[in-house]
Formats: sequence, structure tokens, C-alpha cells
Amino acid sequence: MRIDTLRNEYNFSGLTRKNVDGNPIALFKKWLKEAVDSNEKEPTAMTLSTVGVDGFPQSRIVLLKFFDESGFTFFTNYLSEKGKAIKKKPLVCLHFFWRVSERQVQITGLAEKTSKEISQNYFQSRPPESRIAAWASEQSREIPSRDYLEQRFREFSSKFENQSPPLPSFWGGYKVIPQKIEFWQGRSNRLHDRILYEKTSDSWAIKRLAP
Repeated sequence: MRIDTLRNEYNFSGLTRKNVDGNPIALFKKWLKEAVDSNEKEPTAMTLSTVGVDGFPQSRIVLLKFFDESGFTFFTNYLSEKGKAIKKKPLVCLHFFWRVSERQVQITGLAEKTSKEISQNYFQSRPPESRIAAWASEQSREIPSRDYLEQRFREFSSKFENQSPPLPSFWGGYKVIPQKIEFWQGRSNRLHDRILYEKTSDSWAIKRLAP
């Protein structure tokens, strides 16, 4: 199969400094809503990149659950590879790709744990099976088999049969406090639009980048 000849043309409207909001969070909210409205399959899916404890970069898909002016929040196992990586070096990158609207957003910033209250409230909003899975999965650790994992799920299902699964001490949220946010819009002839917001002491500086 030849993949070097695969091509796709981008034909959506442009992105200029004149037609973007001065606040990148407002523009992100607009783009996310448009991604939802255009029936993107996973509009809140984002690639989280960290520097692993071994020094190599690592990337994986996580789901955005909350965002506001203060940052972008996702939840995970604190003892996972990404949790260990963030603990050692909390500088991270989030990346969204919305195929239908031919857009990307890249957010670089500092990750910090959310409060226990935020983690608790979100955890209790999850389906019971998802909460049990959080207890059952020793995320990122080597396990002997799929049967082992399913057996742990059955064990915790039995343990919490007559109660609501509580928040594990090793599970919770991270908020990424943005320092840079880049918006990418696909354009014809590969002359894509890239608008970069950089955090200043009291606002955002806006720049256009070459594609």
C-alpha cells in the first residue's frame, strides 16, 4: 500500500487575527461547540503528551471534562505512567484534532492536581461500572492476563455490591493551566492558518505563525 500519495484538500473558511476573539478560552469554547454540533465522534478527546520518567516523550488519548479561564481538566489514575510523569515534570501538552471541521488546537501548560472535592464530585457522577473499573485497574502496571483483570473487576464488584464505590486515593483530576494555545485551521494548498496565543502577565499576546 502506498501512503505517500494519499492527499486531502482543506476547504473551510480562514482564520485571521481580525476574526478571532482576544480571549483564547472563548474561541476554544466556540470551536468545541462547533465540533460537537458537527457530530465529531469524540469531540472532547485530546492527546496528552508528557515527558516520561525515563526521559522519553509519551502520548495518549484522554477526555476533557471541564474547562474555564483557569484551565483544562481531565481525570486519571495518579499512579499511572502519565501520573508519574506529571509528578516528576508537570509541563504537558494537550492536542485536539477535529477531522470534520479540519481544525486542531494545541495547549501547552502546567498540570496540577485538582482539589479532592472536584475529583470526588466527578467520580460520583460516573456510572458504577466505571467507578469499579478505576479500583480494578492497576493502570500501566504489567498484569499476567486479561482474566486477571476481569477477576479483579468481579472482586471489587462484589466488595461494593451494597454500596456506592468510593473515590480511590490514587485517582483524581489534573488541571492544565495554559501558557500557550495554538489554533490551526486547514486551508487550501497547504497554506494553513495558525494563530498562537501566549500568556502575558495580564492578558494574551496573539501571533500568526507560518504553516
